Amino acid sequence: MKLVSLACLTLLTALHTAGQSPITPDKIIPLFNGKDLSPFVTWLVGFGHTDPDKVCTVVDQIDGAPAIRLSGQHFGGIVTKERYTNYRLVVEFRWGPVTWEPRKNRTRDSGILLHCQGAFGNYKDDFTAPWMRSVEFQIIEGGTGDIILVQGYDAKGGKKISPELTATTDGKTKNWKPGGTPTKFAGGRIDWYGRDPEWKDVLGYRGRQDVEKPVGEWNHAEITCDGDSVRFVLNGVLVNVGTQSSFREGSLLFQTEGAEIFFRRIELHPLKR
Repeated sequence: MKLVSLACLTLLTALHTAGQSPITPDKIIPLFNGKDLSPFVTWLVGFGHTDPDKVCTVVDQIDGAPAIRLSGQHFGGIVTKERYTNYRLVVEFRWGPVTWEPRKNRTRDSGILLHCQGAFGNYKDDFTAPWMRSVEFQIIEGGTGDIILVQGYDAKGGKKISPELTATTDGKTKNWKPGGTPTKFAGGRIDWYGRDPEWKDVLGYRGRQDVEKPVGEWNHAEITCDGDSVRFVLNGVLVNVGTQSSFREGSLLFQTEGAEIFFRRIELHPLKR
């Protein structure tokens, strides 16, 4: 390993997995209590589990209610202490006005990493990355609802692991298309159905079919993880579906990635059978 000792990697992995089986909700589990970040641990590039610049905090009020603020100043995020499987995640989020280098003038970017597995920072083989191998619900201007299959390294053998997933497309693009041709992906991304082919990485970008609301307005997302499938609904619109996923459980990571973002509702609901 390059920069992190094996002993440190073992500790990081132990902190993440905790030796417990993943939790299947049988009632609503609120991951934000309106007061603190107690269900989470912080992971930031260059700082690990410390947060000297207060990137991840709780604000007393925004639009009349408490919220989690992820400032975007450093890359990383907050990671649930527990692992979960078979749930419907209900989230409300909105952008703030603040952006930071190196994405100061680029699209506002964040995301929710589902089914996070392995040691912290395993997106890079020296385990200093902001992300972990996972299946991402992408939150980015013009691309909210994309699926990103985030690759990562195994701490024990150094093997690179690529999440796999099947989605239906038109066979020409990576946009999800209901009733399209089943296509298997190993790593990479599956764009939501309306992602503009002329998308540009510029601050404030809006696509012609965007379902995400304008900056400053709250969005409502429902993310269903049911066995080997994921289903993304944004503001009441089904925007993406994946099946036959190789990842079915893990922690959740809410990203800070160069843009200020607020979350005021984070709940895990039982699946309806």
